[in-house]
Amino acid sequence: MNRRQFIQASSMTALFPASLAWGQGNFPNRPIKTVSPYAAGGGPDIQLRQAAPHLGEAFKQSIVVENKVGAAGVLAAQFVAQSNPDGYTLLLGSNIQLIQKILKPELSFDPMKDFAPICNMYSSPTVMVVSSESPYKTVDDVIAAAKASPGKMNYGSGGIGTSAHIAGATFIALNKLNLVHIPLKGSVEIAASLLRGDTQFAFPIAGTGVPLVTGGKFRALAVTSRNRLSQLPDVPTLNEIMKNDLTIQESWFGMWAPVKTPSDVISTLFSGISKALTSASLAQSYESSGNIITPSQSPQAFTNYMISENKKWAEIIKLTGITA
Repeated sequence: MNRRQFIQASSMTALFPASLAWGQGNFPNRPIKTVSPYAAGGGPDIQLRQAAPHLGEAFKQSIVVENKVGAAGVLAAQFVAQSNPDGYTLLLGSNIQLIQKILKPELSFDPMKDFAPICNMYSSPTVMVVSSESPYKTVDDVIAAAKASPGKMNYGSGGIGTSAHIAGATFIALNKLNLVHIPLKGSVEIAASLLRGDTQFAFPIAGTGVPLVTGGKFRALAVTSRNRLSQLPDVPTLNEIMKNDLTIQESWFGMWAPVKTPSDVISTLFSGISKALTSASLAQSYESSGNIITPSQSPQAFTNYMISENKKWAEIIKLTGITA
């Protein structure tokens, strides 16, 4: 190699760092951005950040978590749907996006068409809670108070169409109650609303609610899981009390990529996420908050699950009469 060739080679090395030496086809060769539709400090955001180090280890790359909060997950979904389908921008997708599309068919994105599902990660029920200072000790206490004062009790949620809203609306519809829904700006505001007395009860997801119950700020009256939570063994399921399977409502959270992401990239992402979910320490972190790790068997299995979930939540929306 002569001096001129050496200089040219050195210049090319400077322009293209070692991380790209494998070529663009060697995915991933740079940090991966995961977009959280939830406010920092909220349950799902915490769970995503807990998973990030394990995902980074599996992919041998940094995992960047970016919050894009608004419109009950719609803004984040629209952002990722319009991102470059190269596998480097992912969404923490959930049944919330399915629900928002059911409520607002005019939305400019379709979770069933605009994304390539990669892998489900975990599921979480909601927890019916009141302030620890509340006079309500049981679900029947809340029902009795609501019937005694129609239209005067409030329940809060992180916004219209969120899990907390739908769980509350289902509870109201099945018990034929007259209550006022207070849609807050995000799930992290539920606690403050209850503690101020602006709302009398709420249904935050377990990832948000369980730590506040075990921390003494909330009293749990029921959970919407199929079985009791190991973290709250003395708290009954709502189905035990009301004897109606429609009260069994568990949210799920998984990774989505833009729809045109290459299949080999999706396969690599699936393998990495699946590997991260085998971490015993991650499972312990999730389960301590009432979450259950629920990895998909394949991207196609996750797609099929989303199809069935879309039908289920459409039925629940019809029951509750929730509108945007």
